[in-house]
Amino acid sequence: MAFAPKPGCPMCSIVASASHTTPNSPRSPTFPTGSTQPEVVWRDDNFTIYKEKANPVSSKGHLVVAFNLHVPSLYTLSSTDLPLLVSIKNLATRLLSSLIAPDAASAPPTPSVAAMLPTEPVEDPNNRFHIGFITPPFKDNKIPITDHLHAHAYIEPADLLGWWRGVAYSGLAWYAIDDLIAEIRESVSNNRVKSGYQNRRAPIDRVPTAGARAGTANGIETTEAGLAASIPTIEDGGVTPTALLPPSRPRTPV
Repeated sequence: MAFAPKPGCPMCSIVASASHTTPNSPRSPTFPTGSTQPEVVWRDDNFTIYKEKANPVSSKGHLVVAFNLHVPSLYTLSSTDLPLLVSIKNLATRLLSSLIAPDAASAPPTPSVAAMLPTEPVEDPNNRFHIGFITPPFKDNKIPITDHLHAHAYIEPADLLGWWRGVAYSGLAWYAIDDLIAEIRESVSNNRVKSGYQNRRAPIDRVPTAGARAGTANGIETTEAGLAASIPTIEDGGVTPTALLPPSRPRTPV
């Protein structure tokens, strides 16, 4: 599945401008005071994330997560791309956290591959982070790009939204990434996953690849091709059943 860069696409231009940097790395570029040039803060094989400086929706922080490929629509994604959605959530949460406390000693965001592994989910304890997509036919009239898939992540309150722009970030058009992940998993598995709730941690959240693979009862793989370059699997030495278990506790002598 190929999604070549589109000439004249602003998102493709931003992705191209960051393509020379080291993959799986945060960036700390220097910009003149008052500059509205996109400030790329993260790039990996799948995403380029920049800080929206020209028209942020929140004075606390607003990030845009652009797919490196020119993916035209949210509806292009399939269940195979669930690990990518989990990676967006984890990366955006870590980067928004760094905006709240930029001087705090914290580890840099993990690479996209590591974000796909079964680690403890990244938390937003105060539910201040909003991460999701604006669904068509709605759009952010200040960032009116509708044919290159990108997610928005911001810290509430959205104090810089006007009433008209606010429609795109309301329940009418906003598709929270938690809801999208939950609903895709529910559609391809027998897991009943809650959506629309805060603080809804579940064991399935510890398995980012849950629901991403499909097959028949006789072991034939029917998984569709996804957007990610590769997803670690049991067969190729990636995720193993042992890795899914919680860490063992030391035994106390009797």
